[in-house]
Amino acid sequence: MSSYANLPAPSPEQGLNRYLQEIRRFPMLEPEEEYMLAKSWADHQDTEAAHKLVTSHLRLAAKIAMGYRGYGLPQAEVISEANVGLMQAVKRFDPEKGFRLATYAMWWIRASIQEYILRSWSLVKLGTTSAQKKLFFNLRKAKAKLGALEEGDLRPENVAQIAHDLNVSEGDVVDMNRRMSGADASLNAVVGSDGDSATQWQDWLEDEDADQATDYAERDEMQARMELLTRAMDVLNEREREILTERRLKDQPVTLEELSEKFAVSRERIRQIEVRAFEKLQKRMRQLAEEKGMLESV
Repeated sequence: MSSYANLPAPSPEQGLNRYLQEIRRFPMLEPEEEYMLAKSWADHQDTEAAHKLVTSHLRLAAKIAMGYRGYGLPQAEVISEANVGLMQAVKRFDPEKGFRLATYAMWWIRASIQEYILRSWSLVKLGTTSAQKKLFFNLRKAKAKLGALEEGDLRPENVAQIAHDLNVSEGDVVDMNRRMSGADASLNAVVGSDGDSATQWQDWLEDEDADQATDYAERDEMQARMELLTRAMDVLNEREREILTERRLKDQPVTLEELSEKFAVSRERIRQIEVRAFEKLQKRMRQLAEEKGMLESV
């Protein structure tokens, strides 16, 4: 959808505060207006109508994206992935079904974010069992239930409870919590202001009462990826390997700006190399998996 190029884009340089304020400019749509715009897109491929549908839901995408902090990934990129999911939802939305776009879009937004998270983590960081992946996506919610969100290392009784509830070992809980807790931001951190009241991170969070991503977390086993990763990396040249490692395989990813300075190319070029390298790596891993009869695991 060509209108994506005209959307405001979050970036570390711009700052999330500025982006969140910018997307507030776009008005929410009344049901009838939303229906007419959706019909115009569905029937006539009206890109202006599609653009209005997307921009009016950017706040929804950002709010859902804020619920996926703590995975060691740049928040600006998580929001960008949420926007990609939003655009996919608009592209496929059928206004004749009788429900609002927001109801339909939230599933596409979450799926896009979760796909990005698993792409970024699955090669080396996730465990190999469905229970460990369930832990990955549900640890924050489990901590919130126990009132332990602000803790560093969990207390032994909390570790035991989470391990029991999610059917993993206590060692897995401790290890995953230490991996993820370093990237958590305070829920009370101010990200903007609206009139006289300050906007905090928690104001953008999605409702975590839902079973966030459990089904998705249990979908694909990662054992084959991890076994084939070392061999598959040989398909990359030195620059691709370094960029992919720094951007996708580190707990604290290096920014596009830092890599652009190191390699003396633009940030967009670094992003292109990163995407191309990951696609090459995935393709090679699938080829290796086919040779081993393991494609269903990759």
